[in-house]
Amino acid sequence: MGTCQLCGATSPRIARELGVCLACIRKSPRESLEIAQKAHLRSRKAYGLPPTPPRDPEGLPCNLCVNECRMAEGSVGYCGLRANGGGKITGPSDEMGNFSWYHDPLPTNCVADWVCPGGTGAGYPRFALAPGPEHGYRNLAIFFQACSFNCLYCQNWHFREATRRAKLSSVHRLLSAVDSQTSCLCFFGGDPTCQLPLALKASKLAREKHRSGILRICWETNGSMHPALLREMVEVSLESGGCIKFDLKAGDETLHRILTGVTHRRTWENFSYVGKRLEERPQPPLLVASTLLVPGYIDEKEIRSIARSIASIHPEIPYALLAYHGHFYLSDLGFTSQALAQRCVEAAREEGLRNIRIGNLHLLR
Repeated sequence: MGTCQLCGATSPRIARELGVCLACIRKSPRESLEIAQKAHLRSRKAYGLPPTPPRDPEGLPCNLCVNECRMAEGSVGYCGLRANGGGKITGPSDEMGNFSWYHDPLPTNCVADWVCPGGTGAGYPRFALAPGPEHGYRNLAIFFQACSFNCLYCQNWHFREATRRAKLSSVHRLLSAVDSQTSCLCFFGGDPTCQLPLALKASKLAREKHRSGILRICWETNGSMHPALLREMVEVSLESGGCIKFDLKAGDETLHRILTGVTHRRTWENFSYVGKRLEERPQPPLLVASTLLVPGYIDEKEIRSIARSIASIHPEIPYALLAYHGHFYLSDLGFTSQALAQRCVEAAREEGLRNIRIGNLHLLR
């Protein structure tokens, strides 16, 4: 049960740590953002992460993501991995990174499993090993232990411990995990954005190693990467039969910053770019969108706004509405209700989207 510091309302749909309600976010965006920034500062201090992206005018620039940090000597970027050491960017490179991996039998619980080759056989026989689910094969899931956002409801928030105590692994060690039963690689996290040079190199080397077989390259991302890196992601996914899954946190800029700490400007620019390339390979879909239905903050009005933007790019873009379970600094918000999920599906359909599903059904209450 939380209380809004602006209007005084008390509700189980107001996060205690956030301290502001959705109605006030929409009515008083500037004041709401000031309150939310305090929660972001607390959440980052707890893990030794920079409170905001460094902006030293004389510092070394890092342009991997929308934060565009400028790091003074000895300081660390917003992601917590890249730093200015001796006048050089230190930390992950295209050879070494902070990540872990595991094999997941196909079909797996992927955001795109309902439209991707591994889950449905879409694109068979060029991009899939079977006309249906690829039973007997597996996905290599690569989890990057850093992020360019600071989502207060992060579902994988434990990675911050690994960010703080970074232990780098080599790209070649990762490649050794790609075997004859691996038909797709999925980079997620955290987010691959902060370590895209390594992810792209791994993708290309893995494809060369298995050039005679099917090996799709997929991504789950907040979409905040530099556009030049996104173009490389698109090329490798288009050619391999993989997809790029954008997690669209919110349509409203202030709400997005309140929930994630970062602007959504780059995310939507990048999403639009990928959407314009859909026709180059209609099946399997290159682009998939998802939104987590955070109780009290992501409602049908917000989904309607997101869906309208997606549909304006292409009405066939698959859109997954994901049920939520309270996590991290919004752990008191509980579960997404079945009623909310259904209202959101109807809102997205009314805005013109044709391919919608509810994910994480086991979490609905």
